[in-house]
Amino acid sequence: MGSRILVFLVVALIQVCTTPAVTNNDDFNALKALKDIWENVPPSWVGSDPCGSRWDGILCTNSRVTSITLASMGLKGTLSGDISNLSELQILDLSYNPELSGPLPPAIGDLKKLTSLILVSCRFSGPIPDTIGSLPQLTYLSLNSNGFTGSIPPSLGNLDKLYWLDLADNRLTGNIPVSTGTTPGLDLLVHTKHFHFGFNQLSGHIPPKLFSSGMVLIHVLLESNKLTGSIPSTLGLVKSLEVVRLDNNSLAGPVPSNINNLTSVSEMYLSNNVLTGPLPNLTGMDLLTYLDMSNNSFEATDFPPWFSTLQSLTTLLVDNPVCQETGVTERYCSVPQTESSYSTPLNNCVASLCFANQISSPNCKCAFPYTGLLKFRAPSFSNLENNTYYTVLEKSLMNSFKLHQLPVDSVNLSHPRKDSSTYLVLNLQVFPFGQDRFNRTGISSIGFVLSNQTFKPPSLFGPFFFIGDAYLNFAGEVTGSKKSSNTGVIIGAVAGGSVLLLLLLGAGLYAHRQKKRAEKATEQNNPFAQWESNMSIGGVPQLKGARNFSFEELRKYSNNFSETNDIGSGGYGNVYRGVLPTGELIAIKRAQQGSMQGGLEFKTEIELLSRVHHKNVVSLLGFCFDRGEQMLVYEFVPNGSLMESLSGKTGIRLDWVRRLKVALGAARGLAYLHELANPPIIHRDIKSSNILLDERLNAKVADFGLSKPMGDSEKGHLTHVTTQVKGTMGYMDPEYYMTQQLTEKSDVYSFGVVMLELLTGKRPIEKGKYVVREVKTALDRAKYLYNLGELLDSSIGLDTTLKGLDKFVDVALKCVEENGSDRPTMGEVVKEIENILQLAGLNPNADSASTSASYDDASKGNAKHPYIFSKDAFDYSGGFPVAKVEPL
Repeated sequence: MGSRILVFLVVALIQVCTTPAVTNNDDFNALKALKDIWENVPPSWVGSDPCGSRWDGILCTNSRVTSITLASMGLKGTLSGDISNLSELQILDLSYNPELSGPLPPAIGDLKKLTSLILVSCRFSGPIPDTIGSLPQLTYLSLNSNGFTGSIPPSLGNLDKLYWLDLADNRLTGNIPVSTGTTPGLDLLVHTKHFHFGFNQLSGHIPPKLFSSGMVLIHVLLESNKLTGSIPSTLGLVKSLEVVRLDNNSLAGPVPSNINNLTSVSEMYLSNNVLTGPLPNLTGMDLLTYLDMSNNSFEATDFPPWFSTLQSLTTLLVDNPVCQETGVTERYCSVPQTESSYSTPLNNCVASLCFANQISSPNCKCAFPYTGLLKFRAPSFSNLENNTYYTVLEKSLMNSFKLHQLPVDSVNLSHPRKDSSTYLVLNLQVFPFGQDRFNRTGISSIGFVLSNQTFKPPSLFGPFFFIGDAYLNFAGEVTGSKKSSNTGVIIGAVAGGSVLLLLLLGAGLYAHRQKKRAEKATEQNNPFAQWESNMSIGGVPQLKGARNFSFEELRKYSNNFSETNDIGSGGYGNVYRGVLPTGELIAIKRAQQGSMQGGLEFKTEIELLSRVHHKNVVSLLGFCFDRGEQMLVYEFVPNGSLMESLSGKTGIRLDWVRRLKVALGAARGLAYLHELANPPIIHRDIKSSNILLDERLNAKVADFGLSKPMGDSEKGHLTHVTTQVKGTMGYMDPEYYMTQQLTEKSDVYSFGVVMLELLTGKRPIEKGKYVVREVKTALDRAKYLYNLGELLDSSIGLDTTLKGLDKFVDVALKCVEENGSDRPTMGEVVKEIENILQLAGLNPNADSASTSASYDDASKGNAKHPYIFSKDAFDYSGGFPVAKVEPL
């Protein structure tokens, strides 16, 4: 026995001393080659194991480098073709390193798994490699603010997964490429949402073929180029557009009349061209808040009366002949303000007297902030003296940093001004939390949140980009004696190795004794044992659509289920916010003891819920059945619940059009659960707090599980699923009190109550009054607004025409009929609301950011995060991929 122990110790010692590096050898050699040609690499880039020793800015999965994020690191040098050897690389962000220069290597096209290529505000030059068009997984391409020359590669049209294309602020020339019979072009990018090509030297006409009705573009930014010809009428086919910038070119002729069809556009810039003809009729653009047509040659015709009907519209007509006519208000013909003296105020403290180079934060703490410029490309306001805008932006920034658990104490915004391009520019300072300077991880994380558009500013600021400064005061980088440092490492290694050997010995003996006992217990108590067994031998389980998380993973992602990440609670238990290693936000529902099910029942639940995939239903990403815990992991929906928005808690104002779209989205989600989920699901607790709003205010139905098959007495078969939740007072189907059964029509009744909430802004039962009874009592179809004026929510926009209000009220009241047989199905409700939107002159098949053909549009690649989407199903044996970026 003693000899065996001795042999064991010797073998263990050899293994400890010869433990191989974690990092794949090809990946290490590629990073070493970059390190050799770059100056100012992070000090942690030492040794031969970037994954094992955690080089700053490097993330690995299974020994392979999958992400490089080195924003604002002060790197100097070029990008060599060695980068192509990182065959598993998915994210490359080298933004805000202005000393990175030279051409991009064509070999970058060999990174076939790359999803995000972000090189904002460096000094790269030369042509954009054609080979970028051969990156099949690329979703985010941001090369803006460099010195690229030559033409836009037509090969970019091959990037059929691309959502974000930003080539602005370079020196690109030539025509905008469109496809021919033999070459691709940008017109093929039908899934792309952003064309940002401003501040280049592009010339020629805007090709009519560039735009088509099948596109989902929301931003077309072509400002400050050398474009000629007319505005193509095909632009009016892209109904999803929200921001259009064609200013500072040489476009001529009249504005196409079908531009009026762009009912989702909020900002449109046509200034500084040579446009002629009468002022366009834009009466159909109900959401338009900023229109700049200054410095053109529009005819001096009668002033369009529709200008005054859009009270929130800022219109600029400076230097047009129409401004010379009498009776034209100065409001439209005066030069707007260009700067403000705003600076973030101190938070009830006295500014500190700081040492050299330190700056006092709004919380009066001396520190070295991370600095840069925020540039907003299409703000919807011109009054720069309204400080409310900036305080809202500050809160939005801090909320984003907190959501991502970044070490930020406060932010300072200062000196808002409009530059020559009418961009709104603000100085930004980000102050560290808990110390006077950031470490490298903090800076690269903040830089990535701003460079890949994870931060979503308030909509009135429009699209933005950030130009970060190099950060030179990193924490914990004081260099000591090399000799003493090495001695310490040796002593530590010896001591650590000895302890490790003892632990290995004890653990091995204990594990051997417990092995069979543990295996037997697992088989008896864990219904997921077969899945886990398959995973351990590399097999793929049959179940797709959800991931099996361990307890340790979810504890790590939620910061040990910390109080700061506790975002709600209910009958099932608490809900925690979490952040995956990819940056994707998740919501973790952790069951409390009294609400747990048996293992087999819980497994059945997961199998059922994992089949639900629809853009208007909150997606189940995974689950945890570990250490006696039952947890469900859902996508995180950032803008809270409809109830919170209606109550004013979120600061989101829902006008009439937005409320119609929220109602349609929620109806589509619920109709999908009833009619197309497999098996169909009855929600049983529809209410405004269970309808969540994503970053574009699209509605998502939540809390439809846990669920169980209905028995024969309930439905006569087992094809429908109903949740265990028993409903909420005020939303409950009256028939339930007699039958003690909830059906699809019970959900319809609850949805009708939600529709009345959308109308009134009131809770179902408020101050002893029941909203259904209040509406029915006041209703008089012969009177204006059905005699509901005093009940309607004032923020709905009572000073505007509420198109379709009567039809909406009629549908809501059909839903809350006393007898279930008199209520419509949710499919019928969807069709009714679609008709209402059409009567209101709106496109029911387009929300504020994307197009959905019908309520049965099962989502594939849904947004799981404001700017990130992932696969619609995950194998249990697989891990989460590095996030694919979907800017909106």
